[in-house]
Amino acid sequence: MSIPANLKYAKSHEWARLESDGSVTVGITHHAQDLLGDMVFVENPTVGRKLAAGEECAVVESVKAASDVYSPIAGEVIAANADLESSPESINQDAYAAWMFRLKPDNAADLDSLMDAGAYQAFVDSEAH
Repeated sequence: MSIPANLKYAKSHEWARLESDGSVTVGITHHAQDLLGDMVFVENPTVGRKLAAGEECAVVESVKAASDVYSPIAGEVIAANADLESSPESINQDAYAAWMFRLKPDNAADLDSLMDAGAYQAFVDSEAH
């Protein structure tokens, strides 16, 4: 699976995309869903919740394990993908289309502290050894 170049990545395997309206869309990476296996449950953060960068804010459960999802940057949750509650497997089908939540960032420049696609690929490769 190729790693989309237009996204930023956290070491905890979340992706973040800056939208034209200034919001940031967040999901988990293909690598993360691949490690977890078939998704059976997603719990997103509630709209209005203020998150710190790196804060545990959501949960994904697969047939293998449950895993926390962390906010890649600080901000306020302005939307959550309710479709994932009834179709958590959509993360397995396309992790980069199955976004989890959107943030109004405290500071959009915080995205610059995340990895680009090349750095994330190198990080994933280094974890495999």
